[in-house]
Amino acid sequence: QVQLVETGGGLVQAGGSLRLSCAASGRTFSNYRMGWFRRAPGKQRELVASITSRGVTNYADSVKGRFTISRDNAKSTMFLQMNSLKPEDTAVYYCAAPASVFSAGYDYWGQGTQVTVSS
Repeated sequence: QVQLVETGGGLVQAGGSLRLSCAASGRTFSNYRMGWFRRAPGKQRELVASITSRGVTNYADSVKGRFTISRDNAKSTMFLQMNSLKPEDTAVYYCAAPASVFSAGYDYWGQGTQVTVSS
């Protein structure tokens, strides 16, 4: 059974940084694309960043140049380095993975970690 566990959220002032981690277990981590999503109060969930099994990354326009997604396959862990944080980055952040290497979407989700950016 695939399990995803996020850590690293917290309260930070605008302009500050946080690093989120997502520890995966239950299958060979390196074979799968991974993604970070977030859901802000009153808003729909959005894809923040994704990384393929080969390390190709993609970012939402709102975080380009500020956030960096990465992965350590040896540790089955994905990261999201968030710099220059803004109040509008406040949300619950989730890591996600597809059920299959052929899946277009994401099927497994972590429990989420709260990120709050104060102005």
